[in-house]
Amino acid sequence: MQKIRNIAIIAHVDHGKTTLVDKMLLAGKLFREGQDEPDQFLDSNDLERERGITILAKNVSIRYKGYKINIIDTPGHADFGGEVERVLNMADGCLLLVDAFEGPMPQTRFVLQKAIQIGLKPIVVINKVDKPNCRPSEVQEMVFDLMFSLDASEDQLDFPTIYGSAKQGWMSTDWRKPTEDILPLLDAIVEYIPEPKVLEGPAQLLITSLDYSKYVGRIAVGRVHRGTLKEGQDVMLCKRDGTKVRSKIKEVDVFEGLGRTKVDAVSSGDICAVIGIEGFEIGETIADFNMPEALPTIAIDEPTMSMLFTINNSPFFGKDGKFVTSRHIYERLMKELDKNLALHVEPTDSADSWLVYGRGVLHLSVLIETMRREGYELQVGQPQVIIHEIDEVKNEPVEQLTVNLPEECASRIIDVVTKRKGEMTLMESKNGRMFLEFNIPSRGIIGLNNLILTISAGEAVIAHRFLEYQPWKGDIERRLNGSIIAMETGTAFAYALNNLQSRGRFFISPGEEVYAGQVVGEHSKEGDLVVNVTKSKKLTNMRASGSDDKVALAPPVVFSLEDALEYIKNDEYVEITPNHMRMRKVILDENERKRQSR
Repeated sequence: MQKIRNIAIIAHVDHGKTTLVDKMLLAGKLFREGQDEPDQFLDSNDLERERGITILAKNVSIRYKGYKINIIDTPGHADFGGEVERVLNMADGCLLLVDAFEGPMPQTRFVLQKAIQIGLKPIVVINKVDKPNCRPSEVQEMVFDLMFSLDASEDQLDFPTIYGSAKQGWMSTDWRKPTEDILPLLDAIVEYIPEPKVLEGPAQLLITSLDYSKYVGRIAVGRVHRGTLKEGQDVMLCKRDGTKVRSKIKEVDVFEGLGRTKVDAVSSGDICAVIGIEGFEIGETIADFNMPEALPTIAIDEPTMSMLFTINNSPFFGKDGKFVTSRHIYERLMKELDKNLALHVEPTDSADSWLVYGRGVLHLSVLIETMRREGYELQVGQPQVIIHEIDEVKNEPVEQLTVNLPEECASRIIDVVTKRKGEMTLMESKNGRMFLEFNIPSRGIIGLNNLILTISAGEAVIAHRFLEYQPWKGDIERRLNGSIIAMETGTAFAYALNNLQSRGRFFISPGEEVYAGQVVGEHSKEGDLVVNVTKSKKLTNMRASGSDDKVALAPPVVFSLEDALEYIKNDEYVEITPNHMRMRKVILDENERKRQSR
């Protein structure tokens, strides 16, 4: 038998899975401690490091006591669910990582449900037991209840539990007795995770993920289900639509450590990368040439949100970016479709805008942020939820929202969520904090994050995941305050901003360049207000006493990309360039806007 263990790591955002994998790599002697050990090895992309989240699933492997352990790091956000499902197909077991204080969170549940349906054997790792107010025994009970409610089998419910602190680098079977290293976890993996079954017969490999190299193009990654794949072998690619295409393998690589190693052949049970297959999609099968049999394809969750992407046509276009034309943006979106499964792009009536569909605001904003850093300029419209007609009834996506917050702000949060058509399903109080659960339409979640954090003074922990489609819930009131719009193009002056402070909050500081039609602030009342922020003080030699006092301006409101996308109204765009992010009206000319509104 081959000594291989394939495991996926499942956890909610921020429960420490990437840190744990780092320590496992260290235990596998992949790099020497303190010398060439990078921090957060797997989150290699800049965005992942800044936000502290995993976006792309990754493969690494370590050797331990003669066993090869293939580790698959998965994203914790429900927005990247498209990544998670495919990757779980490669594993035989999973490590469920849970915070010793927070317990299982809704997005842990989302991935765990997928893992249990596939039939993976779980090992529960209760992490962060060095926290002062942790409750490992209670959390273990909560995990058991969660698995039971997800219809886990007897074998899955009989899971081993390991306690420890990935940050301090130790794991143990008893949380009261810390050890020196994380070897007890590796021993548990070797002992409890089943080895892959070796199936003899014609070769089969399900493509579950892909890699890209600028030298050889797209590389298929997956687990050999049956038989053996060799370099130079003729194979059939079984497509989604049932057709079969002849192809040839140029090279086979296995994952060794942090990189890939070229081998002559890979047999059933191991995870490998196949180079030389043309035109494949994720979820298709590479099969034996003479007896091609397709494995069942992977179903991928449908997108729930759409956004209009268009070229930047503001007065300031082309000042920052390298790629500004519609051809550039179109080619970039097409390239993204190659590896981003849950994304769809549809052309619109005009030649320079597209509808991009994704799993949520975070999913789409990560794409926009990546494009911005690559030097693209573009504009995006307000996120819209996707509506399905089922039996001639208008249905919209509904999500499960959980909020954990101090008791004193609970009533105001409940008020805010119910106004947005949320229905409370659970309310419990623990150690001075309230735990609330709601079912709320996806439309109601857009822009909710900021509001809840403001009300709870930043103390609330919010998470949501897609539940199902339900009949349309009626209109939801969005931001009532109007926008403050610049009247002329030019430089904003402190003198003008000071005179307008009573009218609302501003998003710009003195000295910034603005253009006519740009949204420069939020009006304190309903309805839009057009102001001249480029007015400077007239320099005459008449002076009134006290008129030259120092101007005291309130600091401008600074938006992150997600905040801006959730903030804008449907007649506004967010303009994104490598160095700036501005909000603007779709129609820049004030008279034209009035004509349209009539």
